[in-house]
Amino acid sequence: MNKHIAAYGEIMMRLEVPDNLLLRQAENLKYSFTGTGVNVTGLLSQFGYETSLISAVPENSIGTAAIGAIRRLGIHSDFIIKNNDNLGMYFLEQGFGSRPSNVTYTNRQQSSFNTTDISEYDIVQSMKGVDVLHICGISLAMNNLTQNNILTIVKVAKEQGVKIVFDCNYRPSLWGENGNQRAKPYYETILREADIVIMSEKDAINTLNLTTTKESKEEQLEELLLVVAEKFSIDIIAGTIRTIQGSNQNKIKGYLFKNGTIYYSEAFEVNILDRIGTGDAYTCGVIHGELSNMAPQEMVTFSTASCVLAHTISGDTALFDTDDIIKIVNEEKIDIER
Repeated sequence: MNKHIAAYGEIMMRLEVPDNLLLRQAENLKYSFTGTGVNVTGLLSQFGYETSLISAVPENSIGTAAIGAIRRLGIHSDFIIKNNDNLGMYFLEQGFGSRPSNVTYTNRQQSSFNTTDISEYDIVQSMKGVDVLHICGISLAMNNLTQNNILTIVKVAKEQGVKIVFDCNYRPSLWGENGNQRAKPYYETILREADIVIMSEKDAINTLNLTTTKESKEEQLEELLLVVAEKFSIDIIAGTIRTIQGSNQNKIKGYLFKNGTIYYSEAFEVNILDRIGTGDAYTCGVIHGELSNMAPQEMVTFSTASCVLAHTISGDTALFDTDDIIKIVNEEKIDIER
C-alpha cells in the first residue's frame, strides 16, 4: 500500500484508573498517549499505509515521550512540533455493570496543540505526497485558534488535491452553551470540502438544523443523509448505530451512504473491554474500504467489524490488521490460535 494518510489532531495523555476502580479509590494510574488523530493514523499504519500526524507537544520530557509513543505506532512524526509546555490529559474510570465509564478532561485549553498557531507548521510541505487528510470535530470545539487552523489546513489540502475525511464528532461538553449554533458555520464550511464524512442523524438535526418527521434512526438517516450529501456534494457519509444493553455489552450496526443509496451491516453483539476510540476504528475501515475500492456493502461490513474488534483491545489505539477484521466478518471463532 503506497497511500499516505495524515491527520491534524491533538496528542493527549490518557490516565486510566486500573481494575475498574473509581478515581477516588485509586493509588496509581496507567498512562498512555492518544487522541483521535493518533488512533486513526496508528491503526491505518497497522493496515500497511504510510501515516503522519500534524500536531504540537510540550518542549519537555513529556513531549519527547509522546513523540516516542507515536513513532512506536508506525506514525511519522516529522510534522509534530515542540511548543509551549502543556499536554492535554484525561482521566478514565472504566465502567462496570450499571455504572458507565467516565472521562474527565484537564488542561486542554492550555495544551501545546491548542495554543499553537497554524503558521508554526509547514503546512504546504506537510501535505506533499498525502492522499487523505483526517480532521475531527473535537479539535474544532477547542477555541478560535484551532478552528482557524483547521480551516486553513483544509484549504491547503484541497488545493493540493488531498481527499478530506471529516469526523463530525460533536461533543456538547466541549462546545458549551449554544454549542450547535456556534458549531454550525464551521461544520458547513468543512462539509463543503469533505469527501468522506462520519456523521449521525443527530449531527444533521441538531447542528445542521435539518428536520425530519421519521421516528426510527434508520428512517431518519435514509432521509437526512441524502439531503446532506446533495447539499454539500459529499461522496460518502457513514457511521454506526449503537444500542446500549449495559456498560459492557452493546449492539453495533454500521451504515454507509454512497451513490444515493444507504447500506447497512448486520448488527454485531459486542462485549466491551475498552470502548474509547472504537469509532476511530470504524473510520479507518471506511478509509481503507474507499482506498482499496471495496463495494459499498463490503465496506460497511468491514468497517463495522473493525469497530467491533476495537472494543476487545485495551487502550484508545486499536492494534490489529485487516486479516483480523476479515475473521470477524467471516465469524471465525477460534479458541486459541496456535
